[in-house]
Amino acid sequence: MSVAVVGAPLRPIGVICSALKERSQAPRQGSEGAPDAWLEVHPWAAEGLQGLTVGDEIIVITWFHQARRDVFLVHPRSDPRNPLTGVFATRSPDRPNPLGLHPVFVRAIEGNRLRIGPIEAIDGTPVVDIKPALR
Repeated sequence: MSVAVVGAPLRPIGVICSALKERSQAPRQGSEGAPDAWLEVHPWAAEGLQGLTVGDEIIVITWFHQARRDVFLVHPRSDPRNPLTGVFATRSPDRPNPLGLHPVFVRAIEGNRLRIGPIEAIDGTPVVDIKPALR
């Protein structure tokens, strides 16, 4: 059974500009040594940044553009010693709809650019949304 998603396809609101250029360079999670990066919000969406301040914790939702979408079983953390596990029980970037969730802090705001981190997304990763972190 297939379901039509209203408004699909997703429209990226921005892009990650990172020192991480290759997927192999990225840590598994942001908290595992990932650098800060710039999130460049497209001018048409920049008004949506109003209200964000330095120090805010946000969740950046990305589209893992280099992910494989035909993968349903993985060895968690890419360790073959771990048993094959369904992607829905892992944080694997390879999945049918490769959305990434990144809890980060806003370090700086320069116009339509946010310095955020730590974030493991590689350079050129599309950003599909930003949401405030709720505590």
